[in-house]
Amino acid sequence: MKATTYTNKGEKGKEINLPKQFSEEIRTDLIKRAVLAIQANKRQPYGGFLRAGMDYSATLSRRRRDYRGSYGKGMSRIPRKVMVRRGTQFIYTGAFISGTVGGRRAHPPKAEKVWKQKINKTERRKAIRSAIAATLDKELIKNRGHEFENVPIIIEKLENIQKTKDLKQLMIKLGLEKEMERASKKRIRAGKGKIRGRKYKTATGPLLVIEKNSPILKAAANLPGFEVCNVDSLNTELLAPGTFPGRLTIWSAASIEKLDKDNLYYKKNGSVQDNKKPTSN
Repeated sequence: MKATTYTNKGEKGKEINLPKQFSEEIRTDLIKRAVLAIQANKRQPYGGFLRAGMDYSATLSRRRRDYRGSYGKGMSRIPRKVMVRRGTQFIYTGAFISGTVGGRRAHPPKAEKVWKQKINKTERRKAIRSAIAATLDKELIKNRGHEFENVPIIIEKLENIQKTKDLKQLMIKLGLEKEMERASKKRIRAGKGKIRGRKYKTATGPLLVIEKNSPILKAAANLPGFEVCNVDSLNTELLAPGTFPGRLTIWSAASIEKLDKDNLYYKKNGSVQDNKKPTSN
């Protein structure tokens, strides 16, 4: 499969062969599983205070002639705390249990709950390759709300861009001004996020894939919705936000070359134990 590159001025360049990662079968089920695993592993454990609603001396005796008893009072067996005392007469209020005001929750969230999910290394790699191949599927790109279908977008020297205005000019020359407008529109968020400093939400914009760290990391940071990632650090959440593949992706020519040369997201040297140290005989 061949593709045409573009220069930093938006002009057409040479033709290159796309690596085999772009020819992978698109498996939306694997992509979804891999994205959910990433999201689960980033989740912060939370839970209620262990003694919440239980810091009362809420006792109620059911024995005859007990000093703080309820025998013969016509009272239920709910634990109670004393509010007013007149001699041996008490005015109680229910406490401690979940059915009372100020009592503990019946089934509170537990901080020790394990949210982590595991996914096989082979499945994770295949999901990434599948998400890479989905960046060429015009139907999936359209379903995500992107209005640009002339894919793939490969820039010859994308890493050399240092200023945001230069990146903006390149996007306009490539015909991506609608994508910039779409990502820059702020939509009011519903719910409690509005009072927690998250009043607006923005659409997910294009993903820029580069070979290595370069000044474009700062240049793209000022464009709403845009994200930059090294080609050897790709994951399914970046390529398929929200488990939906087909994100508009802009590649640098160097990242495409590295993807092919290093055989990224495949087993290295055909060995299953690619991340383990070789054992000596």
